Amino acid sequence: MWAVLPGEVALAVCLVAGVRIPGAVLLGAEALVVGVLALEAYVMWPLYAARRRVGETRREAGLSAVRAVVPVAVRRLLVHEFRALHSLGLWVLRRRHRIPEGARPFAYTEPQTGIMWTFVFVSVVETVVLALVIPWPLVHAILLVVDVYGIVIILALQAACVTRPHLVGADGSLRLRYGALFDLRAPASVIASARVDRRFPGGGLVRVDEGGTLDLAVGSQTTVTVELAEPVEFVRPLGRRGSARTLRFHADDPRAVVAALVTPSLAPQLAPPLTPPLTPERTAPSSTPDPPA
Repeated sequence: MWAVLPGEVALAVCLVAGVRIPGAVLLGAEALVVGVLALEAYVMWPLYAARRRVGETRREAGLSAVRAVVPVAVRRLLVHEFRALHSLGLWVLRRRHRIPEGARPFAYTEPQTGIMWTFVFVSVVETVVLALVIPWPLVHAILLVVDVYGIVIILALQAACVTRPHLVGADGSLRLRYGALFDLRAPASVIASARVDRRFPGGGLVRVDEGGTLDLAVGSQTTVTVELAEPVEFVRPLGRRGSARTLRFHADDPRAVVAALVTPSLAPQLAPPLTPPLTPERTAPSSTPDPPA
């Protein structure tokens, strides 16, 4: 179902663009869509009915049936894509996504901005070259739709990172984000220390080692390390869960992030935290000077 429906959307876009598609192709595509939808309904209806019998509402039962049939990775990819397109609209309007009052945003896109614009430039050049090289109107129109959508997605991914920065709350809590793909929250009560610490870890966007250290790298680098008093849980971009006790992430201004975590602007009426106060990483004590002669 999730493979056929995007093809149906692409077909509709081609028709709106004025592309002439043979009737046999249209008939076959529509028959395939109807068949897939009928198969999905046949599989999902017993699941939906079973959830209704145990007392769930129509919406809850429908969501349960979808979760049972559609793999979590597919669901999350679709959600990520919709969120990225929403972020593109926020970017155009010069707005940011859900920044609470008193929270301080911190950007992290500097290492990848040049790479993203390079991808956009290469995609535009590819679109123009294919338009000049391919002589078949139908193939040219389909590739044009695919290429333009690819450019939009690249811009949307960058826009999601710009409009969803890291946040340090007024109470000293930390929220790490990477666009619409990753979101981790660490309460102020579990944050033990923070320091500027530039590293260049290998691997992908999210990496957790056996010791519970999370690397959220941007441009293959991290600049801030936060130690936690206890592990916090998070969800990977494709749905797998994990936990970490040390957080390493990139911020364009790491010193400002550390300063915001070390000295949060707490209101006087708030009670002091139950855990030891947040301190930056300690250094070796300096030697005591000799008394004057």
